[in-house]
Amino acid sequence: MPPGSRMPMAGLQVGPPGAPPYGAASPMRPGLPQSMMDPFRKRLLTPQAQPPLPAQRRGVKRRKMADKVLPQRIRELVPESQAYMDLLAFERKLDQTIARKRMEIQEAIKKPLTQKRKLRIYISNTFTPAKEEGEGGERVASWELRVEGKLLEDPSKQKRKFSSFFKSLVIELDKELYGPDNHLVEWHRLPTTQETDGFQVKRPGDVNVKCTLLLMLDHQPPQYKLDPRLARLLGVHTQTRASIMQALWLYIKHNKLQDSHEKEYINCNRYFRQIFNCVRMRFSEIPMKLAGLLQHPDPIIINHTISVDPNDQKKTACYDIDVEVDDPLKAQMSNFLASTTNQQEIASLDAKIHETIESINQLKTQRDFMLSFSNNPQDFIQEWIKSQRRDLKIITDVIGNPEEERRAEFYQQPWAQEAVGRHIFAKVQQRRQELEQVLGIRLT
Repeated sequence: MPPGSRMPMAGLQVGPPGAPPYGAASPMRPGLPQSMMDPFRKRLLTPQAQPPLPAQRRGVKRRKMADKVLPQRIRELVPESQAYMDLLAFERKLDQTIARKRMEIQEAIKKPLTQKRKLRIYISNTFTPAKEEGEGGERVASWELRVEGKLLEDPSKQKRKFSSFFKSLVIELDKELYGPDNHLVEWHRLPTTQETDGFQVKRPGDVNVKCTLLLMLDHQPPQYKLDPRLARLLGVHTQTRASIMQALWLYIKHNKLQDSHEKEYINCNRYFRQIFNCVRMRFSEIPMKLAGLLQHPDPIIINHTISVDPNDQKKTACYDIDVEVDDPLKAQMSNFLASTTNQQEIASLDAKIHETIESINQLKTQRDFMLSFSNNPQDFIQEWIKSQRRDLKIITDVIGNPEEERRAEFYQQPWAQEAVGRHIFAKVQQRRQELEQVLGIRLT
């Protein structure tokens, strides 16, 4: 080594700025055989199909929402494209309105949608006289009672069974004629009950029979009859539990019974004290106290006389009662929410719009490329070559400047002699370690 020079330090990188340390693996150059590439680098350069991450997939979806917008430069080139942007803005408002309406429909479906209709009940009876001995037929006179009904002006295509309107039906006959054990005919709905279009009762007898029909409507959701005192106070006679709670809250709010300091308490007025038997109560105690004041609704009572007059073979009585049926609009709302035909068509049209906008952007890029080349071909080619060189450097993982390193002047710089010395010293140290490992001794 020259006098005054320092001993090279192992591990110190020497070379031009941005270049690899001498003694390390040389960077890959264009035209280098694949067999000479570093295995790790080869593994990095090998393209591997990797599944997209969920975040990436979400990002693609977010980008697709903005892909429908034309860039500002395209709108400046094509003034007619403003009409498309106006349609896009209108589509956004329409989508927001439809989404809001869908949410309103979903909330409305959760609540019971019913309307009152007239149910006409037909009560008729026939009489069969007794036959003489030797004649065919029944020897004992009997009558047959029929209870049927149908909805008036029913627009629905599916006819609803008569028994589906009721929770129970009781026919009470004359107790003196049929005794205490055989004068009641009862029907109660069970989970396994099969719906029917009517009820039929047959009994022996040849005299007119007075009967009473008790019909209990099947309300959905269930309705309850309020205690007379609370009913007069709230103005509600028979309603659902939710409606009763709402009426009770409106009464409390209107009469300012809620405690001003402790909001969870209600200060009872004289009417509440008589009904609930307390001076003060929590809001959470209302359902428990209200349960004792709710009763089953009153049944519909129909008094009818079963006629056995032979001259009046079939006598029919008609009664109209109010029943609640599902609003046909509810089925239309459900069908609207479940329908996917329009959504599929909209999705296909959106895909076409995205493809069209993407092709427009590509054409715009090609136009800019050709326009830049036509304005100044020489500068354009030089800038394009520089860009391609940078891209090639990134793709091939090259470190340093291959164009300068291939010239002889690059190795005649002042740092070259020191770099060669350090490289030789590193090789000597490497060989010395190998000999120490083979001989099992430490050279001094």
